[in-house]
Amino acid sequence: MLNTSFQAPAALRPKDRVAVIAPASAFDRPAFEAGLAVIGARYCVEHGAGIFERHRYLAGDDERRLTELLAALADPGIRAVFCARGGYGATRLLARLKSQGVPTPVKPLIGFSDITALHLWMQSRGFTSIHGPVLTQLGRLPDSTAAHLFALLESGSPAPPLTGTATYCAGTAEGPLLGGNLSVFSRLLGTPFMPELSGAVLLLEDLGERPYRLDRIWTHLQLAGVFERIRGLVLGSFIDCEEKDAPYSSADVLRELAAATGLPCAAGFPWGHGEVNEPVALGARVRLDAGARTLTFLEPAVKG
Repeated sequence: MLNTSFQAPAALRPKDRVAVIAPASAFDRPAFEAGLAVIGARYCVEHGAGIFERHRYLAGDDERRLTELLAALADPGIRAVFCARGGYGATRLLARLKSQGVPTPVKPLIGFSDITALHLWMQSRGFTSIHGPVLTQLGRLPDSTAAHLFALLESGSPAPPLTGTATYCAGTAEGPLLGGNLSVFSRLLGTPFMPELSGAVLLLEDLGERPYRLDRIWTHLQLAGVFERIRGLVLGSFIDCEEKDAPYSSADVLRELAAATGLPCAAGFPWGHGEVNEPVALGARVRLDAGARTLTFLEPAVKG
């Protein structure tokens, strides 16, 4: 059983200094500016000029992105770190982070998709982080999403429950919420950056993986013993994951795969690459009632 208590960062206040970093892919400037305006209305936002660099498909070379990440996490005046975009590139930084502890005092790191690699690094070192919108997504999401994100970052109380749309396997489970993007999560199995999973509730979402690829990745998790260690599964959106003209959907495949684990599993939670991406605290304890399709947060994302 996982008995690790993940350390949460201190709560933010309006007008606190926050940093924006680009640890993965290069990004669309107008989408970035739209997200920047959202958080800039609440906090004092800073970013370096190097954030706009490009190296092929990356936001600058590995050295630039790593230096930016570590500087933001280590700066005692910065209270939170927002990621500009996911895409690809965060996993390239992990080898250099192998001997690095997370700078303390810990602060919230906010992002999703490829940022899953950094979330897992933080949880493997015993810290919580925020699975939530990147800046290039935030500007097009409902205003309520930003309000929920700010509340999560500023309140010492657990977040309100979230509700899914489908039960794949009924039952209840309680444990720390871990995971993120299914593809990135699977790539870190067998590495020093995967936190202990025993007793966890596993959050998963993905983009652009056709059903047979979802099956292949899921089977990798099965063969690695993931489903023998965790207690439950909560699935978000799986966008652009359909096979053209197929008589089955990605949901059909995931439902069958989830049922085969025998673990409590509910799907359709509001996070991922779609039109909603509600922020949640990775590392915080949750209670899943898969039959009722509810995920209840038992711990806050931050310390009040």
